[in-house]
Amino acid sequence: MAGLVYKEGSKGTIVKQIQKAVGCYPDGIWGKVTTEAVKTFQREHGLQADGIAGPKTLALLLPELMIPTDHSCGEEVMNGRLKLRKSRRRIDEIIIHCTATPEGSVRTVEDIRKQHKAQGWSDIGYHYLVYLDGTVHEGRSVDIVGAHANGHNSHSIGVCYVGGLENRPNVPYNRLKAKDTRTPAQKMALVSLLVDLRKLYPKARIIGHRDLSPDLNGNGIADPSEWIKECPAFDAKTEYHRI
Repeated sequence: MAGLVYKEGSKGTIVKQIQKAVGCYPDGIWGKVTTEAVKTFQREHGLQADGIAGPKTLALLLPELMIPTDHSCGEEVMNGRLKLRKSRRRIDEIIIHCTATPEGSVRTVEDIRKQHKAQGWSDIGYHYLVYLDGTVHEGRSVDIVGAHANGHNSHSIGVCYVGGLENRPNVPYNRLKAKDTRTPAQKMALVSLLVDLRKLYPKARIIGHRDLSPDLNGNGIADPSEWIKECPAFDAKTEYHRI
């Protein structure tokens, strides 16, 4: 992944995929229109708007490029400096959450651990927590069943990012609305983490907590009106469907 760079003049299948992702006609030939579309995508995601699809841009545009084609499943994967160890449990789901804290508010593993213990839990409920600066931190051991999604904890990994609520001074907490507060660093970190977790659990589906809400009207999906909660404040199931 580190050596992949696509820019004006590039051609081929990957260029077609990039063009589809940024809304261009997928002719497989990178011209000025593709460059401008990539620049727009980069600006929207807090990246340097140079119109060149290097590793950081590709990680968001085409995260599947980061996954080995053989989907090799080892016991450990390095995510930056963090060693991700494969759980001894069967893992069928990787569930994305937010901490439901105001935008820009700092929270650490220890903060969440104290909060969850105060609720009578044995430990922090999530297995991984992504800080505002994009660093990924271990929470509960992956070998231990989490406490993050009722009815789905036994065979899942809980991934949580810090944020998820708007920040409006002097507005009571219970009146704050859900908001996708992910920083550019968090967006990059979540993609990287999920790609690495996929290496450990190639058959696990990646979904948001709200996707586990009951389908009350029987149309096959959890509609917004059916969500038990809006966490993680963005459509994780759609955003990460290529991972």
